[in-house]
Amino acid sequence: MARHKVEICGVNTADIPVLKNDEMILLFQKVKEGDAKAKETLIEGNLKLVLSILRKYNNRTDNMDDLFQVGCIGLIKAIDNFDLDHEVKFSTYAVPMILGEIKRYLRDNNSVRISRSIKDLAYKISRLKEQLTLDLGREPSVSMLSEKLGLEEYEVVMALDSLKESVSMFEPIYNDGGDVIYLCDQLEDKKGKDFSLEERISMKEAMKKLKSKERYVIESRYVYGKTQVELSEELGISQAQISRLEKGGIEHIKRNVL
Repeated sequence: MARHKVEICGVNTADIPVLKNDEMILLFQKVKEGDAKAKETLIEGNLKLVLSILRKYNNRTDNMDDLFQVGCIGLIKAIDNFDLDHEVKFSTYAVPMILGEIKRYLRDNNSVRISRSIKDLAYKISRLKEQLTLDLGREPSVSMLSEKLGLEEYEVVMALDSLKESVSMFEPIYNDGGDVIYLCDQLEDKKGKDFSLEERISMKEAMKKLKSKERYVIESRYVYGKTQVELSEELGISQAQISRLEKGGIEHIKRNVL
């Protein structure tokens, strides 16, 4: 049966070998002994890992060749650092390293410029988050991070959000074989919505009276469009608690505005 040919950087994916587990073990043993040829074979035999990760970036960049090269750097780092004593599959170990390399490249070459101070804070928070995850065996909540660093919770969230990739307004988000729905189709059209000055002032004052966590949930849900599940993971509390905070905030606003 003919294999489908895809070329990235001149690499024909149909020609990429697939290594069996016992072959991988033998090659890693040879790499440990300094065998450069074995390392080359490992790289070639795992290029499909890189390509599988690149699929999700097809519509986000036109520099797929660059991303492929960056992904290969991540793959080489994974090979250099992998230890058979880890007792995990190489793919399980390598994928986060390849993905991390690609994300760093996209972040550093992002057309949206983030101030150095925000980036530095974001990296500091990320390092603390990684350390606490190792110590606790789970991801720390935003409130824990803010307490450790002496910051407001919103400062922690804003800094971490700065590390996320920007998405094009013309990113396709749904396609059932007919018309494609793009992200811009889901954005609010503010034309024709004219709120009175009194309404805007009363809404602003009502928001100020909310508890900090209620205010954050309301803003995240209705300004930034986050889901309750996302907020639950972000704040380290249950979705039911997020729902109660949201309902409580809305009721408070209704009493003070409507």
